[in-house]
Amino acid sequence: MAEAPLAGIRVVTVAVNLPGPAAAARLAELGASVTKVEPPEGDPVAAISPPLYERLTAGQTIVRLDLKEPAARERLDELLADADVLLTSSRPSALARMGLSWTELEPRFPRLVQVAIVGHPAPGQEQPGHDLTYVGRYGLLSPPELPRTLVADLGGAERAVTAAVALLLAREADGTERYAEVALADSAAFFALPWTYGLTASGGPLGGGSPFYRLYEARGGWVGVAALEPRFRERLVAELGGEPTGETFSDRTPAEWESWAGERDLPIAAVVG
Repeated sequence: MAEAPLAGIRVVTVAVNLPGPAAAARLAELGASVTKVEPPEGDPVAAISPPLYERLTAGQTIVRLDLKEPAARERLDELLADADVLLTSSRPSALARMGLSWTELEPRFPRLVQVAIVGHPAPGQEQPGHDLTYVGRYGLLSPPELPRTLVADLGGAERAVTAAVALLLAREADGTERYAEVALADSAAFFALPWTYGLTASGGPLGGGSPFYRLYEARGGWVGVAALEPRFRERLVAELGGEPTGETFSDRTPAEWESWAGERDLPIAAVVG
């Protein structure tokens, strides 16, 4: 069995809430050894959703430290001395108060790389925000509905993983680049590209403008039809006896349509409520 790509890499994370822990979980899945440093009261995610917290910390070592205390700060330094990656998600001013600014860490830990998750790109790193404000700014909300997932947070987590891997590669190449900031607002902007350029806007090719990429009401639910490629469109038309319309899928349940599509190699799926 092949060794995990990040086997032997040691990660220390002081990031709580969602983006940082999600990034740490992905690094652990890639084989890194992760030590998660939490405040004495723990990670807020543990109180909000214990199952999610367990999912995001699986296989990690959890250490609780009050980093305002000198002894706890010394313990963190001991962890950093053996670490390859430090993951943070606090404002720069908060990191500076804890002695975790990159200007302080860089000369002391010559093999350490740091990925700092922030809300907004420079020079706005101190500006407050959360997933809702980031996605709202880039047109990814349909008020008054709240989003079903946290696009900026989870997308930012994946960007943080990419940044960590890139810094590790750069460290081994020449060691000159060992710090990166990942802005969650930038993640939202990236995920908004299909909307920004009209693909998913109302009436756009992926926004209801094509009968072959649309939601259709079925008996007792909805199905998603995504027959974009010509071979799928042609096969769907042949099987249905014409292009789909608002009434096409009304005589079967979503599960029945999904089974029907599976037998015909067509991209149709039941929509989970």
